[in-house]
Amino acid sequence: MVRLTIGAFARASRLSAKALRHYDELGLLPPASVDAYSGYRYYDESQVERARLVAWLRRIGMPLADVQIVCDLGDFDPAAAAQAVRAYWARVEADTATRRDLAFFLADQLTQLSREEPAMTQLAIRYAAKTDRGLVRETNQDAAYATSRLFAVADGYGGQGAASLIAIDALREWEATTPAEQPSTRAGDLLNALEDAVLRANTALDESADSGTTLTAMVWTGSRLALVHIGDTRAQLLRGGEVFHITHDHTVVQRMVDEGTLTPEEADSHPQRALLLRALDGREESARADLRLHEALARDRYLLCSDGLFAVVSERDVQRVLASVDEPEAAVTELIALAHRAGGPDNIACVVADVVSV
Repeated sequence: MVRLTIGAFARASRLSAKALRHYDELGLLPPASVDAYSGYRYYDESQVERARLVAWLRRIGMPLADVQIVCDLGDFDPAAAAQAVRAYWARVEADTATRRDLAFFLADQLTQLSREEPAMTQLAIRYAAKTDRGLVRETNQDAAYATSRLFAVADGYGGQGAASLIAIDALREWEATTPAEQPSTRAGDLLNALEDAVLRANTALDESADSGTTLTAMVWTGSRLALVHIGDTRAQLLRGGEVFHITHDHTVVQRMVDEGTLTPEEADSHPQRALLLRALDGREESARADLRLHEALARDRYLLCSDGLFAVVSERDVQRVLASVDEPEAAVTELIALAHRAGGPDNIACVVADVVSV
């Protein structure tokens, strides 16, 4: 077997000698031998392909722990290694989608600040919110809240039954202490304040109680909506007769769908469909909320709801109600009635909010 010096191996693999020494220390790319006297590292030609794979994986930004997994899989199951790479990139795309939208929004905002804007149509929110115990559960751990400025839903779980209320109360406290004339141009400050409110709610929860809550909320600023989201409560937008999902579930099955190992149809009936990856549960590492901004248009209709609704009522029926029932109060009532007709197996939280011209 031909042995290569670390310099020759670095040139063949497109990795620097410094990187090779680091990967040796981590056990990712140990040399075939080390000279006992000089300490020089020598590599076999057979290691070049693995080293090149490491170089490409690092080029796409894959963390070293994942690189180790992919490389080890590649030694005996290249198909599994390929699937691991696809799964990693699916996670990257899902994690960066929120930041991409925020970057575009902030770029547009800075552009608007550089020129005088024409007078805009005055918009406002009309709304309705309701929770329902459903037909099976003995208690209701869902919460819903709506005002002309803030609307939110939360789905609590576990022994600390008030977790959903703690999350909503944190936002209500923010609403009560923040002037209603929040400048629309200070979107970054608004998102930071919402994130702080969510973190305060998380701190108030006891991580040892094996309980927590999801949270999806939107704040009206007069021309746009700020969204904060964690867990699997959802926000949807009816615009131009079509319904768009504007949140991404933080669940095990959604990650499997993102990675291509599960279809959306299979996810709907998966036994672990309610298993959360992120939630407010007192632990800092799981309390990472998505933060987004949405430009509002007259006649937009937003639906915020818990899985007590979307898990049992078809998207077609939800769209029909949102598109055909004029008043938010009547729409909320009809959506909860549909969940009941489907058996009402879970608590239901529902908010419908319309953007209207004034």
